Amino acid sequence: MTSRFKDFGEDSGVNKAPLSFKLYGEEFHCVPAIQGRVLLDLVRKASDENDPGAAAEVVDEFFKKTLNVESYERFAALTSDSEKIVTVETLSEITGWLVSEYSERPTKGPEVSSNGE
Repeated sequence: MTSRFKDFGEDSGVNKAPLSFKLYGEEFHCVPAIQGRVLLDLVRKASDENDPGAAAEVVDEFFKKTLNVESYERFAALTSDSEKIVTVETLSEITGWLVSEYSERPTKGPEVSSNGE
């Protein structure tokens, strides 16, 4: 009987290019990649129907995990500023963009066989 096995490697081509965004003229730098488990855990926590405050905690946790320490500190200050309002819609847009960047397919293209197919 033949065994079935697949080696998923050490680095499956995760995109590690710099990732940043701008808000109110400030540029915020994110970690280039995060564990897939982090995204799955955040989705699970956000879907907890018994805890309406869970979504707010998840958004804060998401930014703590994705922003570099210095950027997170500035981001937290900006989103607490009474003069520079960052709406829930804007936070959702940033979160959605980052999730799509973190969950994109690996940057390596498909391997071409020796016959070009």
